[in-house]
Amino acid sequence: MTQGDVTTYTLSVLEMVAHSGTMAKMVLVLLLLFSIISWAIIFNKFFVYRNAKKEDGAFLSKFSKSESLTNIYNYSRDLKYSPVARVFLTGYHELYLFQELAKTERERAGTADPENGVITEADLKGISLALNKAINREIDRLASRLEFLATTGSITPFIGLFGTVWGIMHSFRVIGVKGSASIGGVAPGIAEALIATAAGLLAAIPA
Repeated sequence: MTQGDVTTYTLSVLEMVAHSGTMAKMVLVLLLLFSIISWAIIFNKFFVYRNAKKEDGAFLSKFSKSESLTNIYNYSRDLKYSPVARVFLTGYHELYLFQELAKTERERAGTADPENGVITEADLKGISLALNKAINREIDRLASRLEFLATTGSITPFIGLFGTVWGIMHSFRVIGVKGSASIGGVAPGIAEALIATAAGLLAAIPA
């Protein structure tokens, strides 16, 4: 739209994207992919952490009130998200195995009642090692795919900046070819170039 000697551009963001160059579009598509994957991970982790916190609270309540490890074990098997419950299941399983081994050894030696298996200090170290491995597995499970969010937060601003620099270079090249440096000729190209930086920040900030 023209009023006197002043030209007003009313291009929307979508129109500026449509008028941008091939490189700028490729950058925007790449940033869009980063953003979609990041949001999928964010929502997934939100629900996983929320359910894990809820089930952890339920397990700890059951654990503090029940005096039977078997009852706690049966209850824990129904908890799908609780990392604490899974660590307990590992410890319970290892404890059961060592008790059975102790009973078997004492039964063979004939030195004690086979119904009374004794856990030795070495057995406790084995159970502790199994628990530590279970804890590390749960940490890795809860932290899985978070490295992608860290990568997105680190590199997408620079990808957007690359798109902006490329767009500004293209704008100045056009200015050099046309020999016109008016604000009306420069502004649209620069505006299109800055969209890449904005897109990079939009992808990086949530991640």
